[in-house]
Amino acid sequence: MAGTGGARPGICPTLLYADAKAAIRQLTEALGFTELSVYETADGTVLHAELVQGNGAVMIGSRGRGGVFDTALRDGGPAGVYVVVDDVDAHHERAVAHGVEILMPPTDQEYGSRDYLARDTEGNVWSFGTYAPEIGA
Repeated sequence: MAGTGGARPGICPTLLYADAKAAIRQLTEALGFTELSVYETADGTVLHAELVQGNGAVMIGSRGRGGVFDTALRDGGPAGVYVVVDDVDAHHERAVAHGVEILMPPTDQEYGSRDYLARDTEGNVWSFGTYAPEIGA
């Protein structure tokens, strides 16, 4: 995995979008993810994409492409994903510069984190902050 020394995350949120290409553009250009892989059909439908941020990953696909997963998420609403970043304020500034909808500006939390909330092009809520759970070895 890019930038992680070959490590594999144990959990990868998976989100389906009506316009997966627009979601990938926003996540990479405005929210700092790195595109690891994108698999498309001949007509350009995103079958599967992997984007990384730090040592985590999110998987993206197109709604309406068929299959068990697409059918299972057919009526699914927006999701919320938390992403650990080193510099919340710089990350927020980048998002604002790209026109991302900000739900909460960078805020110091009682539990020691500094984070902000943003909404993507299809309503998913992304939290970016400094809190990282210690899960042990």
